[in-house]
Amino acid sequence: MRHLRTFLLILLTATALHAKLTVPPIAYKTRSLPNGLQVYSIQDHASPTVAIRVVYRVGSKDDPPGRSGFAHLFEHMMFKSTKNMPSEMMDRLTEDVGGFNNATTYDDSTPYYEVVPSNYLETLLWAEAERMGSLKVDEANFKSEREVVKEEFRFRILAPPYGRFFYSIDSNSFVAHPYKRPGIGSIEDLDAATIEDVRQFHSTYYRPDNAVLIVAGDFDQKQLDGWIDKYFTRIPNPSTPIPRVTVKEPPRAAPRTADVKAANVPLPALAVTWLAPPASSSDSAALNVAAAILAKGESSRLYQALVYKSQVAQQIDAGADLREDLGLFYVLAVISSDRSLKEGREALDRELKSLQERLVPASELEKAKNLLLTDALRERETNNGKAASLGQSIVLEKDAAEVNRGLERLQAVTAADVQRVMKKYVAEGKPVIINYSSEQPAAEKKEGGQ
Repeated sequence: MRHLRTFLLILLTATALHAKLTVPPIAYKTRSLPNGLQVYSIQDHASPTVAIRVVYRVGSKDDPPGRSGFAHLFEHMMFKSTKNMPSEMMDRLTEDVGGFNNATTYDDSTPYYEVVPSNYLETLLWAEAERMGSLKVDEANFKSEREVVKEEFRFRILAPPYGRFFYSIDSNSFVAHPYKRPGIGSIEDLDAATIEDVRQFHSTYYRPDNAVLIVAGDFDQKQLDGWIDKYFTRIPNPSTPIPRVTVKEPPRAAPRTADVKAANVPLPALAVTWLAPPASSSDSAALNVAAAILAKGESSRLYQALVYKSQVAQQIDAGADLREDLGLFYVLAVISSDRSLKEGREALDRELKSLQERLVPASELEKAKNLLLTDALRERETNNGKAASLGQSIVLEKDAAEVNRGLERLQAVTAADVQRVMKKYVAEGKPVIINYSSEQPAAEKKEGGQ
């Protein structure tokens, strides 16, 4: 079956070179419970498994002032004890039956998800309702998970040579919007947090009317509806309003440069960002295609020009990081030894200008679109992937139907669309240039290495 699916994907991709694909839509049903919980279900009996996903509309942009990393900290708290479950029981309910569970904190949302054999669906619905309505937010759980997150910060940000580089991109790219606060936060803000802060955050955001429940896979619809009513309708809905981010990021008046330094940086790096529209924008598909043309795969423009031919860079990337409120279009490069940041910036500029000044050849455009389409189709092979795609459309694009329309919009992108968005957001936008280098002078590094 796996080989057959791979063959079909290759066949679909090859066919897309000559004609628009008709992709079977994700067929979903939806309803809302009296307490405000939105429920979506996707039936697929291809395998005897089911994916359960609860997406809370709270992310790192909702961190309280002076408490960066709070949404991420709370993601960890949700795996602790509830009224009727001991800590880490979610692992036992999933991993011990051959499934898995996890969660991720994004800027705009925090999804929690499990995949299990379908005969355990009722058990996991009960467990998710437990977490939503009966989580124990106590001092012991708070302090233990705060230490875990602080260690994660050290491991992901402080220890790797480029950890501070990626950490600095959002903080330098935004000046007003809470997107400027990196999701993992800081040790100082985590240390300043109190159990009262945590309880306030929980009561404010972790509630039925701020959540979306998605179930995808092998189930009976009538039975599923009954279980959801049984376990979730009894969770009360607070009467207090849910605070929303209303801060607007001002337009950039001029280009800006930020110099970031860190210890033990083997090679300098460079990132350039431009403000981009929200994920719900009609320009989102063209921006994603432009990023794919620039940096998706070894045949991409930046890889060929900067890594393979001129060898000015060791590593490149580009992306359209589109979020609920607004996003970033970015390019980055890790510069080769004995080459300069200036050379790297000039090489990036040449490739960006090429996309702005000349239409992309038809074959290159179709290749980029096919790569993105193949990624989407591969994700939809699994129940968890279907649920994730639907959740993204609901939260980021603010319309569940985008889970199907988005692929049509991707296939409809033209060379003129790519050129237009590159002119609008890059040529006419104001870049933020982030130069990343070692605190240690080059001569010292060389001498120390001898």
